[in-house]
Amino acid sequence: MTGMGAVSPLGVGVGVNWEGIRDGRSGIGPLTRFPCEDYPTRIAGEVDFDPSLYLDRKDIRRMDIFIQYAMVAAIEAMDDSGLVIDEANASRVGCIVGVGIGGLQTIEDTHDSFVQSRLRRLSPFFIPKLISNLAPGHISMRFGARGANFAPTSACASGAHGVGEAFRQIRDGYLDAAICGGAEAALTQLGVAGFAIMKALSRRNDEPQKASRPFDRGRDGFVMGEGAGILVLEEWDAACARGARIHGEVIGYGANGDAHHITQPAPEGRGASECMKIALEDAGIEPTAVGYVNAHGTSTPFNDVSETLAIKHVFGAHAERLAISSTKSMTGHLLGAAGGLESIYSILALRERILPPTINQEEPDPECDLDYVPNAARAADVSIAMSNSFGFGGTNACLVFRRAEGDESGAPRS
Repeated sequence: MTGMGAVSPLGVGVGVNWEGIRDGRSGIGPLTRFPCEDYPTRIAGEVDFDPSLYLDRKDIRRMDIFIQYAMVAAIEAMDDSGLVIDEANASRVGCIVGVGIGGLQTIEDTHDSFVQSRLRRLSPFFIPKLISNLAPGHISMRFGARGANFAPTSACASGAHGVGEAFRQIRDGYLDAAICGGAEAALTQLGVAGFAIMKALSRRNDEPQKASRPFDRGRDGFVMGEGAGILVLEEWDAACARGARIHGEVIGYGANGDAHHITQPAPEGRGASECMKIALEDAGIEPTAVGYVNAHGTSTPFNDVSETLAIKHVFGAHAERLAISSTKSMTGHLLGAAGGLESIYSILALRERILPPTINQEEPDPECDLDYVPNAARAADVSIAMSNSFGFGGTNACLVFRRAEGDESGAPRS
């Protein structure tokens, strides 16, 4: 990986994001996007964002906010990578960005107008503004990347699938580089109401910064967030040849399904554990090689117990020595963007030798009895990390990362 870009409730930019993660700062607060006094959940991880600082007005009018987030993160990632796309390599650079829901705000806004005016006020940009694949589509047009271009749509695993599919295309020789990750912006009246009516969201409205509390006994649901995490992946030798700084390496990817339930994980984390095993086998490493797991860790009663059981099943006795944390305790759950952003956090944990904390661990759940790096970041010399993402419908994705060896600027691996 040679480039990173981030937009999240912790801020715009990788630097401010990592500072917030390292310091254990919460990005959760009162929901301000729309009146919600009658909602059982009135908190969220909103992004403080002015698109005009990054994009021109013409583009903004044609992009739902999830696309705007993706574009801003992609611009940062490409600037960070220094990758130049020209006629010689354009067809070998892809754009694969996962999106779970798409332009929900555009649908809601346009519906209200359409009911009143019918076709007289319907914009011809309505469909292109909201469909998921216009996140990678706009990115490809901005940078002239003509390789594989698509948007995995797999609920909360979308971003991880975006990274994993890009990794496979590069490893299998179809691409030399890819702009990949995830984006999401579902903090709308219908989006929040839909998750709230399922009783999936935390109702700790009086303490928003303590509401996302993965693996804690007092957890009562996840907190919705929004944003984007975009990475630039390149074939190792090509990146070294151009002298790129290499932040870290993707070495394994697993994807599978539970075939169990529309929202609940499979019993004892069966699907999740199988997915982690696939990723380890793909990486060609033993479970004992992993030192850190960035957990899916949503702060819901079902997920956190299920994921704990899955980790124990995969890692056996080594699970007791693993450091595990959920950065969702600080960002909330970015849904389709989560896997992209958490890939960045995982790579930074390896590069900076600092493990992110799980904040709000006040009373550990007896059923969640592993080391979740409670409340404060931890210095640790870990070289391999795993990142988990699981979604509704039983869709699972798992990524394995390795710290870049040598001087981290394109030096050969040891």
